[in-house]
Amino acid sequence: MSEIVTKAVEALGEKIDGGFDGSAKFVIEGEGAIMIDGAGVHAGDDDADVTLTATAETFQAILEGEENPTTAFMTGKLSVDGDMGTAMKLAGVLA
Repeated sequence: MSEIVTKAVEALGEKIDGGFDGSAKFVIEGEGAIMIDGAGVHAGDDDADVTLTATAETFQAILEGEENPTTAFMTGKLSVDGDMGTAMKLAGVLA
């Protein structure tokens, strides 16, 4: 597991306290994947309701509040595959 994924798991764990209703996977290009579900946040590459893919830079900007997830999606920096309702719930948690 890369250092970027490890730090991202920690940062997301702080934002998503107590788990998440549904399942989402963040794929950080060239680094690995992070799962968010009812159990919390952990590194992994399991099936999920929605998969979000971005570069490490975009992912970090979203986590730090410098990039709005919806704006990142609309400008092509973040791709979403799967249930858009779950993606929107996750965006609300991250905002």
